[in-house]
Amino acid sequence: MTDRVAKVELLLLDVDGVLTDGSIVYSNSGEELKRFHVRDGSGLKLWRAAGKRAAIVSGRTSPAVSRRASELGVEPVLQGREDKLAAFEKVLAATGVTPDQVCAIGDDLADLPVLVRCGVAVAVADACPEVRAAANYVTIMPGGHGAVRDAIEWLLKVAGRWDELITRYRPAG
Repeated sequence: MTDRVAKVELLLLDVDGVLTDGSIVYSNSGEELKRFHVRDGSGLKLWRAAGKRAAIVSGRTSPAVSRRASELGVEPVLQGREDKLAAFEKVLAATGVTPDQVCAIGDDLADLPVLVRCGVAVAVADACPEVRAAANYVTIMPGGHGAVRDAIEWLLKVAGRWDELITRYRPAG
């Protein structure tokens, strides 16, 4: 697994059920609301500090996703993509990475085609059984509750980069 993880340059994220807990909440005015976990954001910042990239492929479309992705420097962001494998191919073309350089994180059946094609497949803890069975790693945390951070920590630890990247957070001495 170390060799596969060492090749990873791009983290491909689903949104609902991965970056969020999968709930769909509407305001009284009909606006769709999303709740993101702050540790997923700090994990993505560490990922970028390691010189890596992240992208989003989501079956739904939400301005909140665009905003969060922009805050975290995640691009490309492909929303409203029911055919996630076709979207995956577009991400590969846009970024110039190969499938074995991608770690995809998913939670449901629509994510399976990408998970079986990428280099490293990750399922969130509360993913459906088929997705967990296809994964190289299953997070400890469920989607929307730090699962992305969990996956990033695992990837960086397996690659031997974790300690180097968190030294700035450790007290001197």
